[in-house]
Amino acid sequence: MADPRDPRPLIGEPLALDLLNTRWRGTPVNDLLTDLDGYRIWLASAGLAERCPADEASLRAVRTAREALGALVADGAQERPAAYAALNGVLAHGRLLHRLAAAGPERDVEVDEPEWLAAWLAADDYLDLLDQGAHRIKACAHPTCILHFFDTSQNGRRRWCSMAVCGNRAKAARHYEKASR
Repeated sequence: MADPRDPRPLIGEPLALDLLNTRWRGTPVNDLLTDLDGYRIWLASAGLAERCPADEASLRAVRTAREALGALVADGAQERPAAYAALNGVLAHGRLLHRLAAAGPERDVEVDEPEWLAAWLAADDYLDLLDQGAHRIKACAHPTCILHFFDTSQNGRRRWCSMAVCGNRAKAARHYEKASR
């Protein structure tokens, strides 16, 4: 459940995209991760507050992951070795451990240093999204919006981060343009 203090216009996307969406439109661009208070809000909204440390080192690590993810989703990041290397650098800080327990399969994340846990989880989530369909990772079609979403629509044709916000703005702009002719 999202933290009620979270000011972002789009909350609840998969973790990797939720991390990207800690920046949103504004002049200058709004950034939730400018300080520890904002980082704590993001951790709470992402359901990680009890699991991940909220200190300066963790904030730096999650900003590193956000930059890597941003480079990958920008224009599809086709064949960008530097973008791949940046994300792989985050992923190098952890691994997923599989084991069989009486209750069934268990998966645990092990990181080399605790401050990398949230960053690693977001990077790993991005790989999961790629497995589900890279074409479903989309930037909002509104020209001034910088938010991203995972398109779960049946036909894969979602265009807006939020129809209520960006979709309506586009529809209003088209209406105004037609009316002024």
